[in-house]
Amino acid sequence: MKTKQAIQIAALALGALTLNPAMAHGAGEPRHGGVVQVASDVTFELVAEADGATLYLVDHDAPMATKGITGKLTVLQGSRKTEVDIKEAGANQLRATGVKLSKGDKVVAVLNPVEGKTVTVRFTVK
Repeated sequence: MKTKQAIQIAALALGALTLNPAMAHGAGEPRHGGVVQVASDVTFELVAEADGATLYLVDHDAPMATKGITGKLTVLQGSRKTEVDIKEAGANQLRATGVKLSKGDKVVAVLNPVEGKTVTVRFTVK
């Protein structure tokens, strides 16, 4: 009887050691001083600038090419709503000009195509 229990305990211990716990992808730390969000397994960092905003795209810790990606950036400042176009601006950057971001603003970026689909990303400026 003791041998059977020892085998069961060993099997349980071995099973516990081989379990692969699921690790959640967090938003991560900003690389450019902005606000970071994850959508569709892509990390987006929104950086406020004097004449607009830049979005940096990272896919699994590597810069993601933005060639061909366009979209709209909607900024909600209280009851005021502003929409501007987003365009390619470099290797992994998208740029929106003509908008001034302030602390507390709600920002929604709608981008297409990101890995073949439309992606919506929401930010709150800090």
